[in-house]
Amino acid sequence: MVWNIRSSRITYKNRWMEVREDEFTREDGSPGLYGVVSKPDYALIVPLENGHIYLVEQYRYPVSGRYWELPQGSSEAEPDKDPAELAKAELAEETGLTAQSLQHVGHLFQAYGYSSQGFNIFLATGLTQGKQDLDPEEQGLVCKAFSLAEVRQMIEAGKIKDNATLAAFGLLQMKGLLSFAPEDTTR
Repeated sequence: MVWNIRSSRITYKNRWMEVREDEFTREDGSPGLYGVVSKPDYALIVPLENGHIYLVEQYRYPVSGRYWELPQGSSEAEPDKDPAELAKAELAEETGLTAQSLQHVGHLFQAYGYSSQGFNIFLATGLTQGKQDLDPEEQGLVCKAFSLAEVRQMIEAGKIKDNATLAAFGLLQMKGLLSFAPEDTTR
């Protein structure tokens, strides 16, 4: 099914996003209106070392709070930047870490009901600590390593609310690259 777009106009634009409004005709001939948020794809990185995952906590303006999540980001200056290069840059910027190995796990869409933005998920291992290089928007960002058991508890307690972080953990588990299963204490 393809909708016939009659008109399209940009209603808002800044350095991070563009909002477009499309008027279209559906297959049955009825008119429709859709708003689309366009943002460049981003990289989401799962830094894993010795059973610990590095998370970042930062203030998220739209929801007026600080939350733990996996390191992630895009490049507005280079929207077509190679996803692996973007992942390396974001990992170093937010955590100060460099990875000996960076494995592409998959690509998902952020919220395709209103946005065209997607994200590539990378598993980073063989980590070496360096110095963070935060953007002004990331002031106050904290990076900390958590055991898999702690991350599981944070998810169950609702302390991790970022949908991309939770989706990445789910995909990693489904592919057998990570397990949050509690240890079997009956043995």
